Amino acid sequence: MLFHITNYINLLLNLGVNMWVHNLNPTLLHVGSLEIRYYGLVYLLGFFLAIAWLQYWRKKGELELSKDDVWDFVFYLMLGVVIGSRLFMIFWEPSTYLSNPLEIFMFWHGGMSFHGGLAGIIVAAIIYCKVKKINFYHMADLMSVPTMLALALGRVANFVNGELVGRVTDLSCCVQFPGYSDCRHPSTLYAAGKRFIVFFGLVWLSFHKFRKNFQPGFIFWNMVFWEGLGRIIVDFYREDILYWGFSLGQWFSLVMVLVALTFFYKNHRSDWKTLLIRKK
Repeated sequence: MLFHITNYINLLLNLGVNMWVHNLNPTLLHVGSLEIRYYGLVYLLGFFLAIAWLQYWRKKGELELSKDDVWDFVFYLMLGVVIGSRLFMIFWEPSTYLSNPLEIFMFWHGGMSFHGGLAGIIVAAIIYCKVKKINFYHMADLMSVPTMLALALGRVANFVNGELVGRVTDLSCCVQFPGYSDCRHPSTLYAAGKRFIVFFGLVWLSFHKFRKNFQPGFIFWNMVFWEGLGRIIVDFYREDILYWGFSLGQWFSLVMVLVALTFFYKNHRSDWKTLLIRKK
């Protein structure tokens, strides 16, 4: 483990100064035949972050769920993330999953789609909220913050795994990833940085003095809009197949942006006026 930490320190010292050769070990430790990977820990951490965040608002009297209900709700969301993210992999690797549909259930082979995970978590939340007869958008607003933090940490874990590599570049901040002879953008770190910025923006909205004046869904649609817009921009640095100038992820993200803008116009014009005009 000390060797892993030394590698990460070297990364922080060298990244942005000269080319850095990626030699990070994606496995934190081995317990017998069991591998504990950073990427898997991110999902576990996201689960507990969501629990802690919802418990905080429950104790403040802004969430009408019991302690056990909160655990049940987050469990629904975790199922939605895993199922949705795997199903959407069909769009990225149709030949693999259509020729062998059972591959969808082989989670240990890797492959998790962000857009699928988002769709899955929304469907799971809608189902749970209907069962419990609570406002979906209120829950979506609350869940936006821990979701974005977990997504940001997930991109850091992608970098540790040496996957989702960026385009070839001669910039000093480039990284030589395993299996590649050329130097590339650390696009997953760009994506992580973007998501941390969105995360702090959502935290700011969550504690804004006019927050109680916002219509339910305003924070959620901010998450969808800024994540989608940021993904479109950052993915220009990612090595992907392009379809009419955009990658598949960018096209899905464009849909996110357009849908969010529609809801902003229909339901949240007064919320934007509250933020921008800063009424007293």
